[in-house]
Amino acid sequence: MHRVEHVMSFPVSLRVDDDNVSESAADAAFGWLREADARFSPFKEDSEVSRYDRGELSCEDLSADLREILALSEHYRQATGGAFDVRPPGRRLDPCAVVKGWAVQRAARLLTTAGATRFVLNAGGDVLAGGGPWRVGVRHPEHADKLCTVLELTDGAVATSARYERGDHILDARTGRPATGLLSLTIVAATLTEADSVATAAFAMGPEGVEWAASLPGCEVFAVDAGRQVLRTPGFPAAA
Repeated sequence: MHRVEHVMSFPVSLRVDDDNVSESAADAAFGWLREADARFSPFKEDSEVSRYDRGELSCEDLSADLREILALSEHYRQATGGAFDVRPPGRRLDPCAVVKGWAVQRAARLLTTAGATRFVLNAGGDVLAGGGPWRVGVRHPEHADKLCTVLELTDGAVATSARYERGDHILDARTGRPATGLLSLTIVAATLTEADSVATAAFAMGPEGVEWAASLPGCEVFAVDAGRQVLRTPGFPAAA
């Protein structure tokens, strides 16, 4: 089964190699991603996130899902000393850095519940895979037609934060200025919830974020700093 849809403002591709998994499983996964976008996008005026940010909902009014997202966001704010913050001073609430991986991880759970054992979900370049090994290329931070590394993923996730797609869009909330100490940072972890959140949080910290991410249990790191030096953890699963 192969399917590609534009959801959450980026292309999401799904490949399932199990013959026993029906199209209805893909329908459920993509349906959930559309629901998550509608509920948690800060760019939709009627979303739960936007309504909460405007003060139309109290903490007691929030869904269990949004409370979980905000709890994850607060965890990474504290863990990074405030460098990562989904509501930087003077800006609106924007939990997209947490929502993306969290939502895709739940979509994968729908697939596995339906019987999928060998699959790949690629959400705008962040990948969640099962039943590998799968080879995943990481884009070169300065040359769109080149890869800076290829990794091998069996059951797990990989996420990259970088400046090449959206410019200097990740802020170091401690200073309020764009984080420019790294060109790209890739995290491999057991879940896309963790990989995506850690990649953004570490990127916001700059070079010190590489060491912080590397200290987290189960996380492997590949980074290119502003001086074009490659930094990687010994356990990063680079393909042979």
